Amino acid sequence: MTLEITPVRVLRAGDTPKSAVPPVADGTVALWLLPMAEDPGAPALLDAEERRRWKALIRADHRARYLAAHGGLRRLLGHHLGIRADEVVFVREDCPVCGGPHGRPAVRDAGFHFSLSHSGDLALVGIAATPVGVDVEAHPEAEVSALVADSLHPREREEFARLPAEERPAAFARCWARKEAYLKGTGEGLAGGLDRTYTGMGAEPATVPGWSLADVRVAPAYAAAVAVSVPVAPQ
Repeated sequence: MTLEITPVRVLRAGDTPKSAVPPVADGTVALWLLPMAEDPGAPALLDAEERRRWKALIRADHRARYLAAHGGLRRLLGHHLGIRADEVVFVREDCPVCGGPHGRPAVRDAGFHFSLSHSGDLALVGIAATPVGVDVEAHPEAEVSALVADSLHPREREEFARLPAEERPAAFARCWARKEAYLKGTGEGLAGGLDRTYTGMGAEPATVPGWSLADVRVAPAYAAAVAVSVPVAPQ
């Protein structure tokens, strides 16, 4: 099944979507970009756990970004559900690794799946009829990409080593975004192992059975990707 991505739409801080189209078919994902700007109304939308996490952040810019991302997410989900943003109830699915109640975040009685990622001045939200994962990554410093690349799949490590030094940070961010999107979609997170599944460092994502992966254009010096669960064709 081919992954169909609706055009990436932008939701400004504090705004409510004017027209959101709920996902209607497997393999379809709606993507929203949330610029990290001050959102004074967001604290009133958060539940107790979100508020606890927000207040625990030490840096003011981190707190502001948390509010922008989670306030925007709640407005999007509430719009899709036809309820107020502060009425959205989050739950956790069972972890596919250990079975504990700390798997993918979900919305109670939603009938769809979502994923949130934020990095630097951007947040990305994906909403789909089947399990979905998104990730956005600011291009890292060269030293960081060289260090963390050692934790990737062996083929990805080889690809990274063959690249010219000036191309490595962007290629690493591209690979990392694909891998995190996939692992968020499965619910495993980083516990699923960065070296286990090959997603690739080239111009196109690798094929992963049961999933459609695609890169997403968001902004200069950022990489982003989406992964959506699709049925595996019979052999």
